[in-house]
Amino acid sequence: MSSQEPRSVTLRRPPGPRRIAAILAGYRSDEACAREHLDDPSPTVRAAALGALARSNHMDLMDLNRGFTDQDPQVRRRTCEIAARRSRFAGREHDKRALAAEIVHLLEDPDDLVCESAAWALGELCENRSSASTAALDVLEALHAVACNHRSPLCREAAVAALGTIGDPKTLASIIQALSDRPQVRRRAVVALAAFDHPDAEAAMKSCLADRDWQVRQSAEELLALD
Repeated sequence: MSSQEPRSVTLRRPPGPRRIAAILAGYRSDEACAREHLDDPSPTVRAAALGALARSNHMDLMDLNRGFTDQDPQVRRRTCEIAARRSRFAGREHDKRALAAEIVHLLEDPDDLVCESAAWALGELCENRSSASTAALDVLEALHAVACNHRSPLCREAAVAALGTIGDPKTLASIIQALSDRPQVRRRAVVALAAFDHPDAEAAMKSCLADRDWQVRQSAEELLALD
């Protein structure tokens, strides 16, 4: 497709061939072709174009920010996935924090699947691999708000999982609070407790041995047996 074709012609064509062209651009390392599709009227094509830039190592932080603010939730979800999986966008600690600061806004996205993807991405970016690698306070507070107050159990579960992955001691209370939530959230919370070496975490995990959900009980038994 020529970049000089009128937009009306582009709108009349089905997105399938354009999406395939965008995907192939990633495998062929054709940055120009991938960027041609970033303004495509179809969100599936725009998402494919962002994926192509990531695959071919031509994506930068400006491209990610573009995806985070796209009008379609599918593109915003895809951008969160790219950001979480492409650590080279956040090789330095200050870059990682800057990227997390952009993603944290998506925890308030009206689309629950975007919020879930944002929570997962923050957990991946802020994973506490060392004592010096901790998430910014605003990230922890935003995840706490989702874990404790979001209307969707899916989002609360994702936020609890992210807090467990980050493993910051300040978030332990949030995870313990999640043990009063729905079964799927409690299952995630008991696993998240394993990241904390603290008497309160151990006590909370032991309380899960009496949980009414058998999967919560089983997870607690297995994790306590590892100690």
